[in-house]
Amino acid sequence: MTVQGESYRRDYGIRSYPFLVYAVATLSALVLQAWLPRFLRGHVWFDLPLVITIYFALARRDPIQGTMMGAGMGIFEDALTNHAIGVSGIAKSVAGFLSGSVGVRIDVDNIIVRVLITFLLSLLSGAIYVLIYRVLLGMDQEWRGLQELMKAVVSSVIAMVLFPLLDMAQIRD
Repeated sequence: MTVQGESYRRDYGIRSYPFLVYAVATLSALVLQAWLPRFLRGHVWFDLPLVITIYFALARRDPIQGTMMGAGMGIFEDALTNHAIGVSGIAKSVAGFLSGSVGVRIDVDNIIVRVLITFLLSLLSGAIYVLIYRVLLGMDQEWRGLQELMKAVVSSVIAMVLFPLLDMAQIRD
């Protein structure tokens, strides 16, 4: 069994972060996602837990970690909001897996690539969310295309600001 040391991470562009960065980023995203819509009268134009999941999955280039982080963030988000428990977990775990898989295959250090991935995965996450409600839960959930498009745009703008800030917190070799 090979040990993946510093040279391996450096050669493949795998980033590592202090535990405090993971904790603060995830907790603040979850709290803001649950708290801000109350002041915006129920309008949710962003998905901070998804943005954080995508960032860490792309940065670590690990589909498994992206899946686990997406599932955890989604379940906690569902617990803090009035959604069915697990629906956001499934949608975010798929997005985390796909972003980690993309991070393995292409160079994702370019901010334009990261923002484009965030935009596309935000739309996919919204589609999975509606699909789960309609097919698995049998509930009447309509697809609000314009709202999902605006959510993807705002999440991408947040990612454009947040990703360089989180890049500064990485551990340098």
